[in-house]
Amino acid sequence: MNIEKCNAERLWDSIMEIGKIGHAEVKNSKVGGCHRLALTDKDQQARDLFISWAQEIGCHLRIDPVGNLFLRREGKDNNLLPVTTGSHLDTQPTGGKFDGIYGCLAGLEVLRCLDEQNIQTLRPIEVVVWTNEEGSRFKPAMLGSGAYAGVFKLEGVLSTKDVNGISFGEELERLGYQDKMTEGFSKCYQYYELHIEQGPVLEALDIDLGIVTGVLGMCWYDVEVIGTSCHAGPSPMHLRNDALVGVANMVTQLTEIAANNGVDSRCTIGELNVLNASTNVSPGHVTFSLDLRESSASQLHELQTKAFEALHRIAYQHNLEITIKESWSLPPCPFDEKCLSNIKQACESVYPEIKAHSLVSGAGHDAVYVSRVAPTAMIFVPSEKGLSHNECEYTSPEQLEKGCNVLLNTILRAANS
Repeated sequence: MNIEKCNAERLWDSIMEIGKIGHAEVKNSKVGGCHRLALTDKDQQARDLFISWAQEIGCHLRIDPVGNLFLRREGKDNNLLPVTTGSHLDTQPTGGKFDGIYGCLAGLEVLRCLDEQNIQTLRPIEVVVWTNEEGSRFKPAMLGSGAYAGVFKLEGVLSTKDVNGISFGEELERLGYQDKMTEGFSKCYQYYELHIEQGPVLEALDIDLGIVTGVLGMCWYDVEVIGTSCHAGPSPMHLRNDALVGVANMVTQLTEIAANNGVDSRCTIGELNVLNASTNVSPGHVTFSLDLRESSASQLHELQTKAFEALHRIAYQHNLEITIKESWSLPPCPFDEKCLSNIKQACESVYPEIKAHSLVSGAGHDAVYVSRVAPTAMIFVPSEKGLSHNECEYTSPEQLEKGCNVLLNTILRAANS
């Protein structure tokens, strides 16, 4: 099989051009940040530019009922299901220029390479832009791919509102996407998603290519801890019923549990609130969020058990009431073995000098939901300093090129099978 290479300069220029839409100047950032929330005017500008580039090379546009964009390059046999790749163009409120955007523009670069080299594949190829992956404007995250996979009902997605009370469906109509909708959702033969790692593992190993074998399972909880508030002056330390002191102990022990549980264990307390807080009051009511992640269902259950035992034990020791409620969950997601094999073979053929590192993604991606309806796998390239969801997010042009070359050759294998 001939090894194909992408146009690295064109790929970089395209990413930077899209990045001008919502660009943010940031100190110490190599290329600046980006602010482009889902289904805003800026998001539409980026999508329209992406569509125009794809249509320049003869791709056909289809928009599904939740605004997911499918750009299709026909194959020799268009009765066959397409090979699909893609990601998202929306960003965090203070995001970077690569998260999601890279996967979309690398998919476009694959189609551009095939077009200019006049390579026709057996199967059609589609590049998809998923709607509202980040979940920054409309919650939860990954609404577009979730609707595609049947995880979310269409009516529920369209009625979802942002903090200003504007619904998802209203914004689709305002941006003109509803005029182009057709019935049904596109099925695909295989789905591949190329992404920056968003973590520090590949950079720490000094490896430029990662084969993602799956995504960690995740559970989110809201934890409420109640003690007794009291005056800071008259109340001796040993007679207090301080909820925050108990929570501080909980945070410490939860972190230690995950650190000692294995390389794929994660525990994060991202939000902590002291209700009715005052400088001279010992807190009596504290709430915090708990995010637990693990690579398999059994390991996630084990981590949950250890965490809950610790929470209840500490609450008892400090004479506190505790309530734990699950707010969201996503089961562990192993990726398809054949898709992983295709990526591995592409890595070995294009970069035989690089031993690609197999790893599990700690972050959720559209590929998680797509994997429920189609064979799926992912490719990672490093994130400098492990940064993402950050305006200083950066991956070098050389690393982006390597990932795109692997994607190109992976898709060629799949589209000719």
